Amino acid sequence: MPYVLWHREYYEHFEKKMCLCGRTEKFVENNKKNMSYGVLALFAIVILYMGYQKYISAPAEDAAYNTIWQAEQLFGQDQFETALNGNNDVVGFLSVIDEYGSTASGNLAQYYAGICYMNIAKDDTTAAAKVNFEEAIDHLKAFRSNDINIKAMSIGAIGDCMMELGDNEGAARKYVEAANYRDNDLLTPMFLKKAGMTYSMIGNHDKALELFNKIKTDYFRSAEYSEVKKYIAREEQFLGK
Repeated sequence: MPYVLWHREYYEHFEKKMCLCGRTEKFVENNKKNMSYGVLALFAIVILYMGYQKYISAPAEDAAYNTIWQAEQLFGQDQFETALNGNNDVVGFLSVIDEYGSTASGNLAQYYAGICYMNIAKDDTTAAAKVNFEEAIDHLKAFRSNDINIKAMSIGAIGDCMMELGDNEGAARKYVEAANYRDNDLLTPMFLKKAGMTYSMIGNHDKALELFNKIKTDYFRSAEYSEVKKYIAREEQFLGK
């Protein structure tokens, strides 16, 4: 390309860029007040968040942690009623949930409360047992965790409550959910076995056999492996295999 033409095209291109830059500068100039408000709003949000973390969230976490430990001790001693409701000397899990529900300890109290309700219901032969099992399910469903063991156990506990309430099909599905939550050699085969036994009990022997065979194939290092062959043989007998 001749130098003159190239120089002209370059100049025209340069002018266009400068024009765009000028428009940008003009836009900034015309809107700098709004942009300043936006920056200030963002800054205010950051300050508020930091203040919330420092002056509200962190103190609440500390207070909840310092409150729940006595109820945890009672829970470890199987004093489920007192651990749940508390007394004059101990703050129970329900009070921890009410006061500190948004904290990590408040969330953990949901799990404890669910297990307390479940154990209280198991020892109750009155009509109140049904209500306590339902309360247990509500609290266990409210519990949130990414922990491999405790979350799987909470799902399995929901299955136990559903069994007690007569929803065997729902219980079996919960056991499978607990088994599949995070694959591991300890809890997965345990819940696969519970699910298999529940499906066998309600007559779904194909599903029971599938789950028992999964233990045999994938979890040969588990405690359940040593006895799963007899369950497989029983299901095959039911199915005429």
